[in-house]
This record gives sequence, structure tokens and C-alpha cells, in this order.
Amino acid sequence: MGSSNWSTDAYRARRAYNASVGASAFGYTDDVAASVPRDRWTVHPSLDPHGVAVRESRDSEAHPNSLAISVLFDVTGSMRDVPRALQAKLPDLFGLLLRKGYVEDPQIMFGAVGDATCDRAPLQVGQFESGNELEDDLGNILLEGGGGGQLTESYELAMYFMARHTALDCLEKRGRRGYLFLIGDETAYGAVKAREVRSVIGDDLAGDLPFPHVLAELRRSFEVFFILPSGGSHAGRAEMGGFWDAHLGQNVIRLDDLDAVCETIAVTVGLGEEAIDLQEGLADLAEAGSDAGDAVGRALSPLSRSRGPVVTAPLPGGPAAPDQGGVPRL
Repeated sequence: MGSSNWSTDAYRARRAYNASVGASAFGYTDDVAASVPRDRWTVHPSLDPHGVAVRESRDSEAHPNSLAISVLFDVTGSMRDVPRALQAKLPDLFGLLLRKGYVEDPQIMFGAVGDATCDRAPLQVGQFESGNELEDDLGNILLEGGGGGQLTESYELAMYFMARHTALDCLEKRGRRGYLFLIGDETAYGAVKAREVRSVIGDDLAGDLPFPHVLAELRRSFEVFFILPSGGSHAGRAEMGGFWDAHLGQNVIRLDDLDAVCETIAVTVGLGEEAIDLQEGLADLAEAGSDAGDAVGRALSPLSRSRGPVVTAPLPGGPAAPDQGGVPRL
């Protein structure tokens, strides 16, 4: 995967076609909702994590310096607008990453998170892609709109998958971790449950894994961010924000405009790759005609103030990176 190239012209052509026939960008959800009883809804086969060995972000002749960027978003009731905002702003995301030179060869993967205690589709994961195949993955995501009605969703299950079922050339060849953005408004459960891993992913674990254990494992491969949009149902809950602050610190991004999520991701990666500082990123947004600059500036100011080295990790089998004793920070 990831050998094609992004085309904004192709994106616009597909969007125009969908509009002409009255179709949305989320055809799988539309089809399932119209024809299948809710208690029989299932994950689209292309996004089903069960039995998947690894999702790979690999170098290719067309993209020799791949960098993995993962975006996993909550699709429970309070957050169903997130994927629509992402789909609408894909050209802005690629435009900043590519045309502004933040990243040479981005490979992006979309996925969705629900609640494994009650949902039909608690985890959906696409492929790492460099081109318009991303629209296919978004279109196949089931916007279930479920959730357990508590303050928890199964983010930890998604983090387990990303820790153990991904393979990244940026890490294995260049000692550069990928980026993982979780977008939601609730907390994770306290542990990855072995029975849920067996049911949803297919792995046999000897026992449950505490959340901090899985997060530490995930951070060997990815710099992990949690984007907290202010419009979420639980966004103002102190215990929810405190949970993520305690585990991710400065990597919790509080965003007061959901429509700015793609621009926020792009500028965060630009900062992490030391391609820009925040003011340069905001200037790039203005030059591109984006009105997201104020929201992005407010969201990323705390991160920018503590900006540090580019996201790195020890090369497998190679010498230890200087930051081995801790988690590098932007």
C-alpha cells in the first residue's frame, strides 16, 4: 500500500459525481443503514482488524522516504461529525504536508473507534495510503453512532492494535517514529481486555494489559496525540481531560473548531518534523486561504512552546538514540 499519489483533481471529481447522484462520501454507512437491521451491522471487510497481521507503511520507488501518519477517530454518538470534517478537508491536509514540504512522502491511515462492550464495530482500521485510496477507506467506515453512554470508549483496544499490528519503514530504516492522532471526547478503559482482543482482533493474550503498559509499548513506534474537540458531549468533563493530561501531557490538543482538525494535524506534523515553527504554519494556512488559523494557533500554542527534537526512536538492532531514557517531545 501507499505507492500512489494524491490528486486534488480526482478528489474534486469524485465529490462532484457524488453530488450529482445524491450520494454521500460515506456510502457503506448509507447502504448498511438502509438495508440491514442494526443488530446485524458489521465492519466493512476492508477495515476489519480481525486476523490482520500488520498494516504496513513501506517505502516504494515513488515514495522512498515514507512517514506513517495515523488518524483514529471516535465514531460513537457524540463524535460522528469528525469523519465528515476529515473527508471535507483532505485536500488541505495533503496540500500542507506536500506542497509546503512538511513531509516528503506521507502515508496516512484512517481508523475508527467505538465501544467493544456494546458496539457492532468497535474497531475499524484502514491501510496506510499515499493517494486517493484514503477516500475509499473513509467511505467504508461504518458511522455506527453507538457507545456505551459512559465516559469510556475502547481507545485502548485501538492503541493495542497500532502497537502490535503495524510495521513502519520510517521506524525500521530511519529510526523515525510515526504519528498517531486519536480524536475523541471520552477516556480509555483502564486495561486492554484479553477477551475483547480475542473477539475483535483475534490474538490470544494470557491476560489483560494495563493501559499504561499498552501506551508505553505504542510509544516505541508512534508519537501519540489526543485531539479533544470542544464540541464533544464530554469535552468539558474534568475527569476526561485529566485522564489524557495525566497520560499524554502536552500531547493533548484542545481544539475549539472541529472543522480545523485536518489543518491541526498537518501543522502538528510540520512542527514535529521541524519543517516550520507555529507562526510559519499559521502563515501557510493563511496563504492557502484557510480560515482555521486562529483555532489552530490556540490549539497548538502549548505544544509549540515546548517544542523539542524531531520524533525519533532507536533503530532496530542499531545504537540507542540519545533520548532512549524518555519519550521525545515535539
